[in-house]
Amino acid sequence: MVRKPSTLDEYLAGVKGERRAALDKLRKTIRSIVPKAKETISYGIPAFRLDGKIVAGFAATKKGCSYFPFSGSTLGTLAEDLAEYEQTKSSLHFDPAAPLPTTLVRKLIKARIAER
Repeated sequence: MVRKPSTLDEYLAGVKGERRAALDKLRKTIRSIVPKAKETISYGIPAFRLDGKIVAGFAATKKGCSYFPFSGSTLGTLAEDLAEYEQTKSSLHFDPAAPLPTTLVRKLIKARIAER
């Protein structure tokens, strides 16, 4: 039986190449925006909990990488900023060769925090 990762480091150890580099960068970006957030694994993916609420998460996928605001409404509030990205109601997909810009990640996290 394969053991599921229980920390971000364990999760990232299983990610290789461009996706690993993109997620390492995203992790550092999120940590710089919300340095008091606690790293955790939620629903099997790396996430960041601030004051008891998850405000960001990410994952490697077969086709690339995904960002998760852990809310079904956050992405809709930034529709103009996200127009160039593939997305679902609760996930934003990006090419690991073109990581999410820090300014966009900051907007996503601020929007999520504002939902409280």
